[in-house]
Amino acid sequence: MKALLLENIHPEGVRLLTERGIQVETVKGALDEAELIDALRAVQLLGIRSKTNVTETILEAAPDLMAIGAFCIGTNQIDLGAAARLGIPVFNAPFSNTRSVVELVIAEIIALARHLTDKNAKMHAGVWDKSAKGAHEVRGRTLGIVGYGNIGSQLSVVAESIGMRVYFYDIADKLALGNAQRCETLDELLEVAETVTLHVDGRPGNAGLFGAEQFAKMRKRSLFLNLCRGFVVDHVALREHLLSGHIAGAALDVFADEPKSAGDPFFSGLQNIPNVILTPHIGGSTEEAQIDIGRFVAGKLRDFADSGHTTMSVNLPQVQTGSIAGRSRLLHVHHNVPGVLATVNGLLANAHVNIESQVLSTRGELGYVITDVASGLTAELVEKLEGLPETVRLRVLR
Repeated sequence: MKALLLENIHPEGVRLLTERGIQVETVKGALDEAELIDALRAVQLLGIRSKTNVTETILEAAPDLMAIGAFCIGTNQIDLGAAARLGIPVFNAPFSNTRSVVELVIAEIIALARHLTDKNAKMHAGVWDKSAKGAHEVRGRTLGIVGYGNIGSQLSVVAESIGMRVYFYDIADKLALGNAQRCETLDELLEVAETVTLHVDGRPGNAGLFGAEQFAKMRKRSLFLNLCRGFVVDHVALREHLLSGHIAGAALDVFADEPKSAGDPFFSGLQNIPNVILTPHIGGSTEEAQIDIGRFVAGKLRDFADSGHTTMSVNLPQVQTGSIAGRSRLLHVHHNVPGVLATVNGLLANAHVNIESQVLSTRGELGYVITDVASGLTAELVEKLEGLPETVRLRVLR
């Protein structure tokens, strides 16, 4: 079995897969569509981060591909529907870098409130500016969190622990942690928040979520941060509100068009504006987070390769069962229509194959069943199962 890992995935992920006996090829940067199609020949496992787009064209041109690991939180760079239709599970790391992002947000809020980047630049230029003008403590100030998922909710707790008052807005009904207060609308949050930070997901509907209208509704001389997705924010509108002084400072870690590889040039209309922090998508880039992400996602790929387990897959039914020791295992992804399980079991019964264990789960239009048998699994029987009109993908483990 062969794995292709792109975008500098941590060596911990390489180690886990290599120890399993998988041949691992690593690439430092991302690959475009044509490059990835060529690289995926005879590859069963693919590992990427945020810059590699896995399109339907790529998936259809990679018949050997069995599973994809997104060594990050987001999966919007992968055509999840196409992967599901081809029976390819996608795994990500929804929790592993949460703390790293939260700590960077807190650090940037304090840096912006104290104008640390401007003070630092003046010191390097030989200017001693000890003025307290415009510098504030964050204790007692109001933080508005847009998106109260894994990162937003943990940020809520940490911000409150340093004395901030927390408000949040989310389209889903989320339980408020600590003393955080839920806002019914985004406008309600913008009315009260002195600092606004975005932590929404990468769904297409969030494109352009924050633009000129939202910046105009923010409180005068407030702070703005975006560490989620670049396409969520209108940077032209943000620049205008920064230059006018309506927004006192901003920190951005994500951009709509990001360089493909380290060292590539970067351009933004937000460069060289006072009290603006620009970072190269490093919210989750700590050694601790990358080790944990490498271990977690590689472990999911290994478990699927070894046992067919799809626990925490973002696009296929989640199934987990016991050890395969001494048995053969059928991994059957199929269209979720009535009678599939009866048909499968009927074929097994007609071939005098006794089922020792069977676990089924469905998700939308797909079903996934893991069936363990002790003996009698012939090539002819496997061919019949593969030929069922309901079969999406069949794999056999022995």
